[in-house]
Amino acid sequence: MLTFATMKEVDYIIVGCGLASIALCEQLRSNEKTFVVFDDNSQRSSIVAAGLYNPVILKRFSEVWKAKEQLKIALPLYNKIESDLNIKIDYKLQLLRRFASVEEQNLWFNAAEKPKLENYLSTNLVKNTSICIDAPYGYGEVLHAGRLDTTTLITAYKDFLKLNNSLEEKQFNYTKLQIEKTSIQYENIKARHIVFAEGFGVKSNPYFYHIPLNGTKGEVLTIKASDLQIDFGIKSSVFIIPIGNAMYYVGATYNWKDKTHLPTEEGRIELITKLKTFIKCDFEVVNHRASIRPTVKDRRPLVGRHHEHQNLYVLNGLGTRGVMIAPYVADKLFKLIEREQPLDPEIDIKRFKY
Repeated sequence: MLTFATMKEVDYIIVGCGLASIALCEQLRSNEKTFVVFDDNSQRSSIVAAGLYNPVILKRFSEVWKAKEQLKIALPLYNKIESDLNIKIDYKLQLLRRFASVEEQNLWFNAAEKPKLENYLSTNLVKNTSICIDAPYGYGEVLHAGRLDTTTLITAYKDFLKLNNSLEEKQFNYTKLQIEKTSIQYENIKARHIVFAEGFGVKSNPYFYHIPLNGTKGEVLTIKASDLQIDFGIKSSVFIIPIGNAMYYVGATYNWKDKTHLPTEEGRIELITKLKTFIKCDFEVVNHRASIRPTVKDRRPLVGRHHEHQNLYVLNGLGTRGVMIAPYVADKLFKLIEREQPLDPEIDIKRFKY
């Protein structure tokens, strides 16, 4: 006796369940669109990420691309998720940039006078009061910074999707995708659109493998330092972010050659060596994680419509600032699909010839 699976019809299929996918899901929910998410846990950059968000590039004392616009969309979205899912994920954080010299102090105060940075860089020099930290030149304080608990977010959001029968926890098989002019079908699911938000996994995607996603490996440590006792984040040669119970994130490395998700001894040594240049107390490494960031050579996201199939889209390339960028680009992609509002050329995949 033959049995046929009931056809499920939705507005969207989304492949991947990281920050970009969740931000898009929230756009769809807010606009009463139906969707199914496919995820096989193969891409872990969103979970491994420390989740720090701040509007300033602290290496060069310059503004993050469209920081104001990104925070305006991102923070209300995460607050809404907290309310809807009854979780805590957004932790406001005092973020301090450790100065290595008087010259760096001067560069900071000069930058703080610039119109685009005056709301983000405090002009009050913060003195070091901890005997566990070497910071003779003090700190500059970054305003409007925080940490998003990405692990809690993704875990809770997947549970939420399961409760709503909107999550397929399995690998997406591209060969099973049937593309028509006004719809697509995958197994027993029919949809109007499909969005690939796979991170570095897009390299295996036959429709978007050509987009110039480089991928940068990053490694992060979790340490326990009982004597440190700070409730603020520090950016120096590495960052250190408090996560409670004398635990801290330390990161991150940048490796453009290694495309594996495995932590390395080289990465561990690099992080510990840099941390010891300014932390003067004992600590214990309790966790070591690695992932591939979806980075792009021009440091802009990769968003847009397939050049041939009008109902296939990509949402990718969030790089090192996915917490801030994801809600912004998800909003732009939704408006492209549903309202035909053109994308900013800076993020449109059309900027690259292929």
